[in-house]
Amino acid sequence: MLLVIDCGNTNTVFAVYDGDVQLGKWRIATNPQRTSDEYAVWLTQLISLKGLSTADVTDAIVTTVVPGTRRAIVDLLESHFHVSPLLIRDPDVDLGLEVLIDRPEQVGADRLVASVGAHLLHPGHLIVIDFGTGTTFDIVDDAGNFRGGVIAPGINLSVEALYMAGALLPRVNIERPKKVIGGATVPAMQSGIFWGYVAMIEGMVPRIAEEYGRSVTVVATGGLAPLFADVTDVIDATEPDLTLTGLHEIARRNGIA
Repeated sequence: MLLVIDCGNTNTVFAVYDGDVQLGKWRIATNPQRTSDEYAVWLTQLISLKGLSTADVTDAIVTTVVPGTRRAIVDLLESHFHVSPLLIRDPDVDLGLEVLIDRPEQVGADRLVASVGAHLLHPGHLIVIDFGTGTTFDIVDDAGNFRGGVIAPGINLSVEALYMAGALLPRVNIERPKKVIGGATVPAMQSGIFWGYVAMIEGMVPRIAEEYGRSVTVVATGGLAPLFADVTDVIDATEPDLTLTGLHEIARRNGIA
């Protein structure tokens, strides 16, 4: 059984696979101060609710964009699951793609893993939009190689910045407002946040596609992807578990899935 771990800036997701079948998926807030024992208490209980145990896990693969979490997660796997994980961006891990940009070492591991997942599910030239802590627009060519992209502040960061910088502005939920023109402060903020991001998506995708010079399929991922995919025609497909899919495929390519 394979344990897949995706540690992002906001949340860390754990998933267990038996072959190609996902048996369970769990999410916890990312915290660099969390110890391996704290992870173990939480995760082993959730795994047991599925009728499984740590002994069922024979392999693991990890990606993290938060350096402070790496040691605790490796300790968790070695001490409590007795497996040595594959770590994305370690030199002996074959991602199965080329990073064809000026500074390949600077690309976040999560973006590369999502590119692998997107290419697996949608062959051809792609723009992958990831609604995470940052909103990224990444180009994947028809061979599955990473060709660069765009990084913008994530929508949650924008909401928080607006609240923190505006003395009289409240913190608002991210949702689709009934009207573009807000009749009060809260709906006006929600409109600016929501429709502003829709406008960014609809403006950015054609610009990227024109510069790239090829017809592309636009794949959206991240927790907020369905919210935006429902209101714009530029998004062709939504894949909430794209990073997990990519990690599972990389594990397969490296002989552990």
